[in-house]
Amino acid sequence: MNIAQILTTVAWACSFIMTAYMAYFLIIAVFSVKKPREYPEAEPRTRFAVLVAARNEEAVIGNLVESLMNQDYPKELYDVIVIPNNCTDNTAEAARAHGAVILDCTVPVRSKGEVMTFAVQTLLDGEKPYDSIVVFDADNLVHPLYLREMNNAVAAGVRVAQAYRDSKNPHDTLMSGAYSIYYWMVNQFYSQARSGLNLSAVVNGSGFMVELDLLRQWGGWHTQTMTEDIEFTAQCALHGQKVAWVPKAITFDEQPLTFAESWKQRKRWSTGSLQCMERYSGRLARSAVKGNPRSLDSLLFFLGPVIQVLWLVSLLLGLGFQLMGVDYGFFPATGVFYQLFFSVTTSFLGTFAAAFLSVLLTGNKVRPMLGAMCYYWVFVTTWIPINLLCMVRKTTAWEQMSHTRAIRPAQLFGQ
Repeated sequence: MNIAQILTTVAWACSFIMTAYMAYFLIIAVFSVKKPREYPEAEPRTRFAVLVAARNEEAVIGNLVESLMNQDYPKELYDVIVIPNNCTDNTAEAARAHGAVILDCTVPVRSKGEVMTFAVQTLLDGEKPYDSIVVFDADNLVHPLYLREMNNAVAAGVRVAQAYRDSKNPHDTLMSGAYSIYYWMVNQFYSQARSGLNLSAVVNGSGFMVELDLLRQWGGWHTQTMTEDIEFTAQCALHGQKVAWVPKAITFDEQPLTFAESWKQRKRWSTGSLQCMERYSGRLARSAVKGNPRSLDSLLFFLGPVIQVLWLVSLLLGLGFQLMGVDYGFFPATGVFYQLFFSVTTSFLGTFAAAFLSVLLTGNKVRPMLGAMCYYWVFVTTWIPINLLCMVRKTTAWEQMSHTRAIRPAQLFGQ
């Protein structure tokens, strides 16, 4: 086999894997139009421990705690517990002033996952009888009906659930708009699509709920990667536990404003995804072979960075063949084919169409998001060099994201 045959075989293999991968997610995305499960109204009974890991979040923590203290849920059934860690500002004082309980972190921690391990073990060892934990980031604002909706899900038998993640600043910059579109896509085309197929929503950073008895059975919270949320999703799949989708429980995130902040955050996400792939792909594959579709779904999610790189390899080889006039046989050498698979214009239009559909289907206004929809192509394509960089040199330290968008609950909810 000569070099040309080897390269065409590599290009064909990359293209085939990429096409099959995209087809899987596109087919599942079709089910996003199905109405999600409704959880009937239930009497408030669930005792929630509301956990917030916070590092130098004095600017925003008060607004989060205020939104949590104003929940339409009996105050005696939940505590807002803030876990300051590695702070050099007045995060603890600001949280306490708004009504939070402060849990001092007495062990060295470097990531949110390590804070979660400490906090969950403290609850399991404690005397107060909580039923479930719900987890938020310090920059969040939480809809007044969040706890009531999670209680409804718990009453219906749900043990792990993910809430709807919205954005509190979609119109600040093109980058915050692109992030907002990204989360709307995850809500609509990933979590909602899977809710009707008995697959799992993805545990996605904040707004998720876990039953404490379940964590007790599993020996506590044990995540070790840079992305504790998707790692926990994989653990749920391996345990045969579905992550339910509760879209009426809503939390609002502060999105990064600049490309530099986004680059730093997405490097951590890509590193975490690659770490999860390394740690869990073998177990997920074996579980999938035994007939666990959630394990297969989780495995394919972790393969995302690799698929992006395969797409790039396929693209570069195809363009090289075109420039050298090499007949690589398995694809038609036509202008139509080139426009479909190798055209930047087509790539941009496809990305714009997906962003437009996400904005439309999630009920957001189209006109204010037009700039972000155009910018979304940059957001997506710049993930490729991030993935390549992380494959060579992973991010090993959790870097703090600056949160300064101090929006009060009244500005969103009219409280």
